[in-house]
Amino acid sequence: QVQVVESGGGSVQTGDSLRLACAVSGPAFNQYSVAWFRQSPGKEREFVANVGRASIVKNYADSVRGRFSVSRDNTKSTAYLQMNSLKPEDTAVYYCAARYSRTTSPPKVAGEYDYWGQGTQVTVTS
Repeated sequence: QVQVVESGGGSVQTGDSLRLACAVSGPAFNQYSVAWFRQSPGKEREFVANVGRASIVKNYADSVRGRFSVSRDNTKSTAYLQMNSLKPEDTAVYYCAARYSRTTSPPKVAGEYDYWGQGTQVTVTS
């Protein structure tokens, strides 16, 4: 059974940085695509970033491109989301998701992911 556990959330001020981690248990982490989504109150869950199996392909939402960076360490079965220059509009619960993938191209749609973490709260105050 694959389990996904996020960590690293917290409360910060505008312009600060945070790094989220996503630990994925189970075999063959290097065969999984990993994505980050976020959801704030009253809004739908939205795509933030993803990374393919071999880190060749990475995608970002327009709202975070240039500020956020996604990465993974297959030796640790962990993916990361480095968030810089945080803004109040980045406030949300951040979810990590994983799916077994036969390709190096990770999907951006939440419904394509099979395994989800419980979420970690990120709060950015001005």
